[in-house]
Parts: sequence; structure tokens; C-alpha cells
Amino acid sequence: MTSRLIAIVFVVLMIASLPAGVGAFESAEPTASPAAEPASLEPIDAGSITATTATESTLYRTTTLRHLPDRSGTFETEKEFRVPDPVVDLEIGLHSRAEVESTEGFEETGDGTLEWTEETDRPSVRFTMPANRTGDVGAHALESGGSPETSGEVPNEPTKRAMVTATIDERTEHARTATTADERYTFVDTGEWGVVQVPGIDISLRQTESVGHDETVRVDGPGATGGDIAFFGEVEEHQRTVDGETIRLVVSESAEMAEEPSAVLETLTYASRELDVGARPDEAFIVAVPTDVNWGPEGVQYGDGDAWVRADAPLENPANIWVHEYVHVRQDFSGSASDARLGPEAEWLVEAQAEYYAATIAFEKGLIEFDELKRHLERGERAPYADGILADPPSWEDDRTDYVKGRLVYAEIDRVLRLETEGDRTLEDVFRVMNANEEGLTGDGFLELLEDAGGEAVRATAERYTLTDATPGMWSRSEHAAAFDLEGAAFAYRLGPEPLEVADEPWEDGYVTAERDAVVVPMDTSVTVPATVENVGDRDGTYDASLVIDGDIVDYNQSALPVGRHATERLAWTPPEPGDYALRVGSDELAVFVRTASSVTVTDLSIDPEPARPGEPVDVTATVEAAGDGPGTAVIEFRTEDGVVAERTVVVASDERKTINASVQFDEEGTYELVVGDRETTVTIEAVPPADLEEVPGFGVGTAIGSLLAAITVILVGKRWTRPSRR
Repeated sequence: MTSRLIAIVFVVLMIASLPAGVGAFESAEPTASPAAEPASLEPIDAGSITATTATESTLYRTTTLRHLPDRSGTFETEKEFRVPDPVVDLEIGLHSRAEVESTEGFEETGDGTLEWTEETDRPSVRFTMPANRTGDVGAHALESGGSPETSGEVPNEPTKRAMVTATIDERTEHARTATTADERYTFVDTGEWGVVQVPGIDISLRQTESVGHDETVRVDGPGATGGDIAFFGEVEEHQRTVDGETIRLVVSESAEMAEEPSAVLETLTYASRELDVGARPDEAFIVAVPTDVNWGPEGVQYGDGDAWVRADAPLENPANIWVHEYVHVRQDFSGSASDARLGPEAEWLVEAQAEYYAATIAFEKGLIEFDELKRHLERGERAPYADGILADPPSWEDDRTDYVKGRLVYAEIDRVLRLETEGDRTLEDVFRVMNANEEGLTGDGFLELLEDAGGEAVRATAERYTLTDATPGMWSRSEHAAAFDLEGAAFAYRLGPEPLEVADEPWEDGYVTAERDAVVVPMDTSVTVPATVENVGDRDGTYDASLVIDGDIVDYNQSALPVGRHATERLAWTPPEPGDYALRVGSDELAVFVRTASSVTVTDLSIDPEPARPGEPVDVTATVEAAGDGPGTAVIEFRTEDGVVAERTVVVASDERKTINASVQFDEEGTYELVVGDRETTVTIEAVPPADLEEVPGFGVGTAIGSLLAAITVILVGKRWTRPSRR
């Protein structure tokens, strides 16, 4: 009877000790974490993208897109999930335009969501979506009759900022379905081919421990996808890799390119190297689309790293659409949830940056002459653009003010910043900090960053040209050279030779390869990364040491460093969920496997001696191994009735078995439970036998019998212990 009671109480305590969040739904977005080994539900072909987290604590889903040639303007999507054990409830919400075709393991609820029935851990849903999108979201459409210097300006391009400002299932709220042949498309399906948005979903779940999120997106049939944009139809794919970023240029066989694909890739690769601003994705996916439809924009960037560009877009143009859309890929400050992150007075920066860097990169690469750059920028001096106040969008007489006046003002701020710092700081340095700022960007925040980088004069310049209708004048070729030909200091960044630290302790055992290029760390624990900086240039300057996780800057530090000197920075990151991540410092990369406690299992537990004497040390040995296919790490707790009496951090490879030890002691006779991980055992503490007591000076037979009776009383009355909760 007593043992049953103890068992029941133990279960109740275990339930009560579940992590926070078990009692409430949590909203989760898909993550795109690069992995050392792919782990998807189906084989991946050339037309798919995968982002994997090889762990048993991951909610996987495969999104399969199917072209429906007989139903022009409509395409099919199937989402299959693989639900891990920690997930106890799962609900998904589809876009309001989705038409459900079939479900397995889901049932529809009255509020428009689908609820997991738990009948299978592979639930799925199949639905159709309208493909065509139009509306006031166009950009870069060539003006009718325009010359090269007047091309590339049509209002309100759907950028990463504009298109992903709401929840996942509402990320197309800025577009609407085409209704007439005269409307200008941003996404379209012709029946022969199509370029569409990959449908997103809302995910709500309850979990007994944190889980990662992983999505694989693929096209069933001819086509390709980058995960946010998909193309249906025969394609030819070209790739280049630069600094860990793969640039995929996908050309439709129905399209006629104005430029050689190799030339486009070379330009995009050059742009990738030149834009040292962080937020470098694993992959940039760009589709060259046919021109035989009534496009609204010349190009669209959508999602994290996807874009399409008209196949006839030229490279030798200051309004270089290829580079413009690529700049949007690198604007992490204007990404998802940007409605909360980007203040209205700073919105002009999104298009101004893309316009400015598209033109200056084209100039620096030799695609255009200075006179073309000058004419392109000085258009911002004219009405109606010049009359608008950039920080006050309602004051704009023309919706293209951020494109036209914005690029001129951005260029002037960059010029003044370079002059004030003698080339040590540029707006790329400010751009980098903008990307690293998780708290959002306001107009005042932008001004503060400028002052930090270049002082009061730079801030005053920005205040004048963004807070009033004042407009700068374009400068001459010699004035341009005086500012933009200044050489700043050059720095080399590397991972430091010291091991990472986890919870402020060296993490030597965490490296899972002899080359120390992969490490496993526990979730929700601070990871400190050593970074070395060397001034390899010929002048003193200010360095920007950055810790980059999956392309995002998570920590950075700026400091002055003389020529030929070294510095060491310690940059920190706390992994928020399990998964596989790419960590970068400069050109050095480290694979990081983040694991929950359940990634390690205790397979055996032993004690010595048994039985033991009161106050005698008891050696506890636990055998542990990885619970899944990949490496695992955990802080293993040794628990008694008094709670946690010892902790041991352990790291195990996928095929490795280790033992960990701790010493405990009990001062009173009795039987005690000892719990380590999922294993438990009992420890018996016995009094010294009477025969042994007789040999102890001062103990007679009467004393020994009295002691024995006392010991028996303790054992009979005993203290009953219910195993305490475990974290």
C-alpha cells in the first residue's frame, strides 16, 4: 500500500514539474537552421530547399507544392508533419484563401483551425491556393517611354518588410487576387508556368519540453523553390558560393535573358562580398521569370532570401534590379515582425538602401560610369520628390519619394560619414548594427547610430535631410573621389584558439570532431565564443567583431585598434531552441548542435558499497548515451530526498557511451531512493552489527543490544520519501 502511494505522488510531482509553457499554447514560426546532415521526411531533389535540425525534439514538416496546369491560377500544397514526443497538442491555421482538399490526423474546428487528433504522428493536410496576386505592391516597373536614367521607379515594392509584417498566415495581406486582365501581377500562374508564394501557416502547440522547428519545401514536378517563392515549369539552375552563402539563379526555360546567367551570378557574388553588413543567408534564391505577362514590378523580394526578377533586366543600369532585390535579402532589420521593429519614420531606409547600393555597386564594378550614377542620384533634387519629408511618409507627393530622394539622402549621409571619419566608418557599418539590433529601429534610433559612428556633424546632416524638406545637391566627380576613395583600416577576424565556454566554464568536452569544427551545447545556456581581431591594414581604425548565427548577428563589439595589433573579444549567445546552427566569426565557421536534456539517456545505474554505513560515502555511477541519431548533451542531476545533491555535465557522440560519477552519503539508517535521469535505485543504510560493536572500546553487550533496538525502531518507523520533482 505504501509503495503504491509513493508511486502515485511521484507521478503527480513529475507532472507539476513540467517546463513553463506546457499549460498554454505557444506560437512558433519555422526556422531555417543549417545542419551538418539533412534530416527530412522525403528525399530532396534539385528543386527543393531543406533546413534541418537532426534531433528527436524537432517538429518537422514537409511542404510539397504541385502545379495544376488544368486549373490556371490555382496550385496545390500538401503539408506533412512529423510530431515528436514532447508535443502533446498541435493546432495549425491556414491562410483564409486556402481550400482544404483532404486531411489525415487533423480535424477542422469551428474557428477555422485544424487540430491534431493524435491518431498518427505523421498528420497531413492538402489544400489549394490562388496563385495570382496583384495590387498596389509594384516596384521597379520601367516607366513608359523612360530612358535608362529614369527607369526603375514604381511605388511600393513588396519587400521583406512589406510582405512579412503580419503573422505567418497573413503574410500575403498586402496583395490581392487578380480579377481582370489589365491588372499588373506580382505573382502569377499562366498554366504553362507560374511563380507563387509558398503558403505559410500558424502553428500553436503545447509541449513537455522545448522543440525545434524545421521545414523542407519542395516542388513536385518541374520547378524550383527557395522556401518562400516557388517556380513551376522547366528551369535551368546556376549556383555560386561566397563566404558560406550559396546564390541560386534559376532561369525559366520560357524566359529570354537579357544577360548571360554567368554575368548575373558574377554581379550578385560581387554584391555579396561588398555588402559586409551581416544577415547573410545560407542561400539566396533568385528566379529569372518570363516577360510575357503584365508584370507590375520589375522584381520582388519575398521572405527571408527569395526573389524574382524579370529576365530582361539589364546589369549596366544604375537601377540594377538584380542587386536591388539582393540588398533586400540582406536587410534583417526589416524582416518578419517588422511592423513592431521598424518605425514609420525609418521606413524610407528600406528602399533608399536598396536603390543606393544597387547604383554604387554597379558603379564600383564598372557596369556604369560616374555620370550615370550622378544623374541617377540627382533626380532626388527635383519635384515632386524633393518636397517630401522622408521621416513623414504622408508628406510625400509621390509614392516613389523613398526610392528617389531617399537614395540621394542616403548617399549624402554616407559621404559625410566617410569624410568625418577619414574613411574609417561608412554607412555599411551602421547598416550592420541595424541588422544586429533586435529591439527594432526608429528614426531617432537611426540618428543615434549615425552619431555613434561619426559624431554630431553626421547626425546634423541626417536630421536636416530626413526631418525637413531640405534636399542635398549632387557632388562632382572629384568630390566623390575625395570621400569614397578613402581607404579605411583592414581587419582579419577569426575564432579564437581557446575553447567555447558554456555557463562560464570551458567546454572542451563539447567538441564532437577532432578538428574542433563541430560542438554540441545545451539549450537555454549562455555560450561564450572567443574571437580574435587583427589590424592587417596600414592605418589605425575601428573594428566590428561580430558573432553570426545562421546569418544573423547575435552579438558584436566595436573598438579602436592600432596597426599591427591584436585584440580578443568574447561574444555571447544563448540558444533559444534545439536545432543545428552555423556559427561564424569572420571566415571561420563552427557547426553547433543545440540539444535539450532529453538528448541524453541514462541506461544503467549502480552504487557501491551496498549496503552502506551511516555517514559513509556512496559512489554512484551512471552510464549515459545519446538518445537520438546525433550527439547529445545534458546536465545530469543526482537526486535524493533532499533534492539535487550533485550535477554532472556530459557530452556524448551518437555512437558513444560514457559513465559519470558522484558521491553521496546518508547519516541515518534506512532505505533511500536515488534518481539519476530516468533511472532510479535504492540505497540501504545499515547500523553496525552487534558483533562488530563488541570490539569497539566502551561498548558492552547491553549497549550493543540497545543500539540494535534503536536501529530496528528507525527501520520500522522509518522515514518515507517521495521522489522530488525533476527539472
